[in-house]
Amino acid sequence: MSDEPAVRVTELHKHYGAKRAVDGVSFEVPTGQVFALLGPNGAGKSTTVEVLEGYRARTSGQVSVLGADPGHPTPAWRSRIGIVAQSTKDLSDLTVTEVVRQFATFYPSPRRPEEVVEQVGLADDARTRASALSGGRRRRLDVALGIVGDPELLFLDEPTTGFDPEARREFWALVQLLAADGTTILLTTHYLDEVEVLADALAVIDGGRIVATGTPATLGGRDTAPATVRWRGHGGTWRTELTREPAALVARLHAQVGELDGLSVHRPTLEDAYLSLLSPTSEATR
Repeated sequence: MSDEPAVRVTELHKHYGAKRAVDGVSFEVPTGQVFALLGPNGAGKSTTVEVLEGYRARTSGQVSVLGADPGHPTPAWRSRIGIVAQSTKDLSDLTVTEVVRQFATFYPSPRRPEEVVEQVGLADDARTRASALSGGRRRRLDVALGIVGDPELLFLDEPTTGFDPEARREFWALVQLLAADGTTILLTTHYLDEVEVLADALAVIDGGRIVATGTPATLGGRDTAPATVRWRGHGGTWRTELTREPAALVARLHAQVGELDGLSVHRPTLEDAYLSLLSPTSEATR
């Protein structure tokens, strides 16, 4: 696996007149990892991703995607990336398999269309016209079109929107399979449980700037933040204590008073850490 990152972004700016949609963003996506770019609506993440995909020109900054400048895309470079956008229009009245087969012809070394249709959970709809699919199943077709070219780098923009819980977990398994095969994945999503399961690393963007980077376990210092231990004391009174050593505290309490009624230990969740990083305005509009 290459030591060179699949994506390198340095001081990326995108301005629209006085509006700074992206204001000095820098991050790297290591080759072979699943990287999540998080942020509220309007934070600049979609603009950033569109620059990386070669669909939006940047105002300034340095960007490298698979060793090339996406500001000057070539057909050979585009064949190495896959894109699952937030939404796409129905292409035609072709069946699901026919649409995937058609897209496969756009790539030099595509995956087998029938295999892709099965992997995204559309085997039962293989002969259904794309225009007749429900929203969630059309989303699966979007995913199929994004991976049929067997991309080195896959952009997933809100990929499980419209999926039911079972379908989301099936899709997570597919992403994990792609990552295990060496595909680098850049994911944007509002589902933080999705990030917890899938992402190796992440960055949070707010107001056009990166406000934090890390892993799901370490974001915002959640791995070292005090835990909240809560239990019911004598007389039914609830007691709460913050500690960085919850196991030691619980052991000491057990030794002192025996069984603890209503004992709970709470550490900051990924959502807690994420929300703590956002400005009050962003949090209110998320």
